[in-house]
Amino acid sequence: MQRIVNRVLLGLTGLALIVVGGSVLAVGLGGRWPTWWIHDDRHDVLLSDAERTHYRDAGWWWPTVLAVLAVLVLLSLWWLAAVLRRRRLTEVLVDTGDGEGALLRGRAMENAVAGEAARLKGVERAHVTLTGRRTSPEARVQLLLQPHAAPEEAVRRLTAKALTNARDSAGLKSLPAEVDLRAVKHRAERVN
Repeated sequence: MQRIVNRVLLGLTGLALIVVGGSVLAVGLGGRWPTWWIHDDRHDVLLSDAERTHYRDAGWWWPTVLAVLAVLVLLSLWWLAAVLRRRRLTEVLVDTGDGEGALLRGRAMENAVAGEAARLKGVERAHVTLTGRRTSPEARVQLLLQPHAAPEEAVRRLTAKALTNARDSAGLKSLPAEVDLRAVKHRAERVN
């Protein structure tokens, strides 16, 4: 979801900058634009003295400008914090059954699942990233398949062995996974 919001916001910001910048460039090069457009002459300025000082004496002008700018700064900071936030799970809470809990390092669980997945038949290399909450982690698995490996069989083995062992050993009710499959680049074989 965050990835979609990020791309939409970046796309809309880029589109607005391209439209405004393109219009200024086109007018500067002598293009004609409608009368209601911001610029209508190649020597026109963005804000004339009259436009810039029009609302100076109005009591609502500066508080409104400052409030809009403050909202824009807060939204930008929120967006930056969301983008920079760590997505990788640092620890998994393991229920020990005695009312207490133990913490399992997220990297240790990732390495264990990746190591077991890399040993599966047909898998060249595996990479695992844990996301979600520490009480309900989710796995993102990237498998690099060997030539001639069956993707369906590789996913079945991954689910039956590596993910099931990780779920059982951490005492989790479920371990949802998103699997990305890629094939090793290899030369084409000759057919006789």
